[in-house]
Amino acid sequence: MSILSYLQGSFARKRARRIYQQYGTRVDLFRLKNGETVEFANWLNPLIQPKEITQSEIDFFRKYMAPGSLGIDIGANIGDKTVPMAIAAGADGLVLGVDPNPTVFKVLEANARLNAGRANIVPLQLAATETRKQFYFASSEASMSNGGLIENPNDPLHGKFKHKDPIQGVNLAEYLEEFYPQWLPKLSFIKLDAEGWDYFILKTLIPIVKKYRPTIAMEVYHRISAQTRSDMFSLLKEFNYTILNIGTFEGEINADPTPIESLEQMPPLGHTENIVAFQP
Repeated sequence: MSILSYLQGSFARKRARRIYQQYGTRVDLFRLKNGETVEFANWLNPLIQPKEITQSEIDFFRKYMAPGSLGIDIGANIGDKTVPMAIAAGADGLVLGVDPNPTVFKVLEANARLNAGRANIVPLQLAATETRKQFYFASSEASMSNGGLIENPNDPLHGKFKHKDPIQGVNLAEYLEEFYPQWLPKLSFIKLDAEGWDYFILKTLIPIVKKYRPTIAMEVYHRISAQTRSDMFSLLKEFNYTILNIGTFEGEINADPTPIESLEQMPPLGHTENIVAFQP
């Protein structure tokens, strides 16, 4: 990298942290090892590394998702897991990509339009919450690449940059029963990545999980408490699920995950790792 390129990149990143703008996308074509091709809209936000769709990711979802099934991606962000989920479910399946962030949602919508005839994605700009209420999205940096929800737009939690338009929070189990009842019997996979709120969202989905027994992939965020880790483990065991630690959920997914049979084997405090839980 030349000095000029480095300086230009540095300036772009500083600007992205301080001044809001809606960055566009670049459609990349990924050629997989089995000969398939997948299109993906990468976000041109200079604070975000481009994502890659891999054979390993699609094979992972195909292991747990039959063609024609329903998947739900909660915390979909720009759709880097939504797209491989939808490829696994196929043209006759459906994946709901749920994310409250208005900025990344535009990229998620762009990815929902790609891979026509092979992937069926419905993006939903919603917050998965216990009860129906409105929130606002806040971030510590102007590009809004990450952040969190606040109820009061003047709340300094999560940062000073805020979207002015409210975001609807819904009880996702109730929402699915109302709008997707015909798809729920086909529910095979739920992915959660909510920056430490995964367990609390999963609790709101208990009626759906008990009835339809989907595989669950979720992040064990490094900042969650020991009690939340314990509660997460206990809830999955209450479902009589087998639990595996798959480590990172990016690129080449661990082909030999570690079984989690006790609370002591859960990812330790201070580490962000991912687990998959399923009915044996």
